[in-house]
Amino acid sequence: MNKNQLQQHDREHLLHPFTDFSDLGKQGTRVITSAEGAYITDIDGHTMLDGMSGLWCCNLGYSRREISEAIYEQLNKLPFYNSFFQCTTVPSIELADLLAEVTPAHMNNVFFTGSGSEANDTNLRIIRRYWDLKEQPKKRIVISRKNAYHGSTIGGASLGGMSGMHKQFQGLDYIEHIQQPYWFGEGGDMSPEEFGVHAARSLDEKIQELGPDNVAAFIAEPIQGAGGVIIPPETYWPEVKKVLDQYDILLVMDEVIFGFGRTGEWFGADYYGMKPDLMTFAKAVTNGYFPLGGTMVSDRVADVIKAKGGEFTHGYTYSAHPAACMAGIATLNILREEKIIETVRDTTGPYLAKRWAELADHPIVGEARSLGLVGALELVKDKGSRARFDDQCTAGGVCRDMSIKNGLVMRATGDTMIIAPPLILTTEQIDELVEKAHRALDDTARAMA
Repeated sequence: MNKNQLQQHDREHLLHPFTDFSDLGKQGTRVITSAEGAYITDIDGHTMLDGMSGLWCCNLGYSRREISEAIYEQLNKLPFYNSFFQCTTVPSIELADLLAEVTPAHMNNVFFTGSGSEANDTNLRIIRRYWDLKEQPKKRIVISRKNAYHGSTIGGASLGGMSGMHKQFQGLDYIEHIQQPYWFGEGGDMSPEEFGVHAARSLDEKIQELGPDNVAAFIAEPIQGAGGVIIPPETYWPEVKKVLDQYDILLVMDEVIFGFGRTGEWFGADYYGMKPDLMTFAKAVTNGYFPLGGTMVSDRVADVIKAKGGEFTHGYTYSAHPAACMAGIATLNILREEKIIETVRDTTGPYLAKRWAELADHPIVGEARSLGLVGALELVKDKGSRARFDDQCTAGGVCRDMSIKNGLVMRATGDTMIIAPPLILTTEQIDELVEKAHRALDDTARAMA
């Protein structure tokens, strides 16, 4: 089929996630046909630097034959077997071992799922089971943050704090939400340092409001990804740690986006010096080559679930899928052997920070922030007041389209432009990314004038 035929069949049969179908029907889909390294190519032959690593997942880019060959060999040897009923496979054991090595030292057990959404649903089940076994059944409430993203299942979407999602389903009634640490959007006249403490104290206030004996856990991304790459002020996580240390509640860190090197450390928890009880992962664990997610479980929690016995009545058909686990093994081996994460920490992360910060001088950029290989630009009409161009946040959509036109994939979250490029980017490719982003900003400024 040619491009027009493909787009027509797409309109007729394919329901896309997070899509306005009326708008899609008018514009037609962008058909991606190939990829190599850090670049993707569409059906028109237009090649773009992928500033979003697919969907935050292709940290090693698109040309790692070691991963695809590992999947192929496993499919020929044992394409599937389940991990129910005291069964297992060699790849699932080996990947569990590797994950225990690279995650924080107190996390030595993993529950495999097919996605981050499933892993966060699993977290809810583990949290409930843990407190029941601890004979504290009143501990039921889970606190999350506004504008957080934790998946699209009913459990994951309830944990998330995105109002647009909550309008379209009935969320779980034992999940509460507190302020996000978004200084640019909500900090007002406070300094970033003051606002970081202020946002963290909202957790303490919510715990006091609900009663510490009723709160089971707090879940948070180390940096809010889909919410707009909201990098918390430096004072935020230390203050959260102080709050958590006062109470007997679990900390769940959702590392689906920031795990496996994005910050220049293996996990965001490592970067911020946190010690989670549960840690959600997915996406980059297989470089996006095969669906796989999971929950790393701390010794504190795992020991209770194992020692106090009884069946944990939870699982998925594809938990610990052998081919997915082989993809994970190959991916982690590349990250370690090629010292990808160390390069982000020592070379490319600092270089992106330097080049990305230059974009703050652009007339329509209110803030340019980055950490490791992730960044955001706040689009504004007026720098002083931080005023947006309009209430509909149309500038973001315009800038996204201008970015594609200039050969760069950037994502728009409202009027915030975000990037999370592959960790294999060279300094020369970072220069290319920043230059293309600057051209997209120029085109946006002209279009919005």
